[in-house]
Amino acid sequence: MKLYTRTGDSGKTSMKGGRVLKDDPHVEAYGTVDELNSFVGIAAAQAASTAATQALAAELVEIQQELFDCGSDLAFAIPAEQHYKVTAEMTERLEQWIDAHTDAAPAIQRFILPGGSELSATLHVCRTVCRRAERRIVTLSSSHPIPAEPLKYMNRLSDYFFAAARAANALLGVPDTEYVRSANVFKTRDKS
Repeated sequence: MKLYTRTGDSGKTSMKGGRVLKDDPHVEAYGTVDELNSFVGIAAAQAASTAATQALAAELVEIQQELFDCGSDLAFAIPAEQHYKVTAEMTERLEQWIDAHTDAAPAIQRFILPGGSELSATLHVCRTVCRRAERRIVTLSSSHPIPAEPLKYMNRLSDYFFAAARAANALLGVPDTEYVRSANVFKTRDKS
C-alpha cells in the first residue's frame, strides 16, 4: 500500500459524505484534535517512563483513543447520529479523573506558570492545544450541525490536562511555579 494518493494535490480532502477544501471548518476542527493527539502521545511516553506516573500514562492512552473518536464524529459532512462514538460517559469519567488529580496536588491559590517537570509542561501544551481545538469545534458548530458530545468532552479535557499537569508535578516531587503577580484567585478547597 502506498501512503500517498495524490487525491489531495488540488487542495481538497475526503470526509464522510463528500470532498471539501483542506481548510474547511470540519478539517480545521478534526485536524486540530489530531494535532492534540500527537502531543498527548508525547505526554503518554513521558509518563510511561517513570514508575510514579504509570497510571497517568494509561489514562493518556485512553484519551488518545477517545480523541480519535472525537475526530471521527467531527468528520461527517452530513450529521449521522447513529455513527457517533463520543458518549456522555467519557466526559463523566474525565470528571472523575479531574477530581482525583486535583486531590493529589497541593491546594492552589494563585495562577501557575506552565511547567515544573517536563511531563507537566507537556500536559500544559496539551491543555492549550485542546482549548484551540475546542475553539475550532465552536467555529464549526456555528455553520454546520455537529454532535454535542465532542464539544463537551473537549471542554472537560482541557480541565483534565490542567489537573493532570499539577498532579504530575506532585507525583514527581516538583513544585508548581506560581505567577508572581497573581492575586489569590482560587478558593481554598475543603478536603473533608
